[in-house]
Amino acid sequence: MSKTNQGILLLLIQMALSSAIFSQQDTQYTQYIYSTSSINPAYAGSRNGLSLAALHRSQWAGLDGAPTTLTLNVHSPIGYRGVGLGFSILNEQIGPTSETYFDVDFSYTIKLDRSSNLALGLKASTHFLDVRFSALNQDTSMGYDILLQQDIDNKFSPNVGAGLFYYTNTFYAGISVPRILETKHFKASSISTASERSTYYIMAGHITNVNPSLQFKPAILTKVVMGAPLQIDVSANFMMNDKFLFGVGYRWDAAWNAIFGFNLSDGILLGLAYDREVTALGNTEFNAGSFEVLLRFELLKEYSRNKKQPFF
Repeated sequence: MSKTNQGILLLLIQMALSSAIFSQQDTQYTQYIYSTSSINPAYAGSRNGLSLAALHRSQWAGLDGAPTTLTLNVHSPIGYRGVGLGFSILNEQIGPTSETYFDVDFSYTIKLDRSSNLALGLKASTHFLDVRFSALNQDTSMGYDILLQQDIDNKFSPNVGAGLFYYTNTFYAGISVPRILETKHFKASSISTASERSTYYIMAGHITNVNPSLQFKPAILTKVVMGAPLQIDVSANFMMNDKFLFGVGYRWDAAWNAIFGFNLSDGILLGLAYDREVTALGNTEFNAGSFEVLLRFELLKEYSRNKKQPFF
């Protein structure tokens, strides 16, 4: 790790620990709509069949120790009574920090009429946190920083979440709190503590048929965390001939992004996304932007194979 990059990374860590609090917030995805169960458990089972998605995100490419995220989720309706189940694994690494989540989702869908559905969801989550300050090459010429001398061993904490998801073939809206408990991982007497703040998500999107071969979907995602700035994602997405997907978006005061996708077959979607920061960090020479790769595989039920699936 270069001295410049290491200095920036150490500065970020020291700022986080200066008040003896190391605080986690949920990871933000540009392609969240194709991996919605990660943030809203009520989405589980909404795809009329088995759906499996893997997503990798490299944030601030070019900066050593920058965040990298890998998530895998699978969900499916169970039986014919509106029940959906899902399971997901998420791992995120930021410098010497590693976090892993194991989530189980349960949803129950109520059919309001022939085309409208309201799903209620619950999430059970386990979280493991590990911070290895000893892995850093620290400059000791000015002495030792006590905050960076004690590793945080792998720690376990449980959590729960909930969500609502309303959808038709042309519209969706949801609200969720994937992790309700504001968990502290260490005792107050520890040199550094770790806490999780509840994150609230509000999302909506509407699909319009521009012509027989082109669909247009504007979408919005709002992320609310107590004590942090409001985060709003707005995007304009298109799908051509039920095969090609493309769109642009803006994360308020944070980044522009572009999304590209291709339905390799009726059940396989490949998605790519690129983010470019509009903050001071985005203008630095070591930051080449953020990248995402998504692969989603779906095994639809017999009755839905010939049915056009919603664009979300």
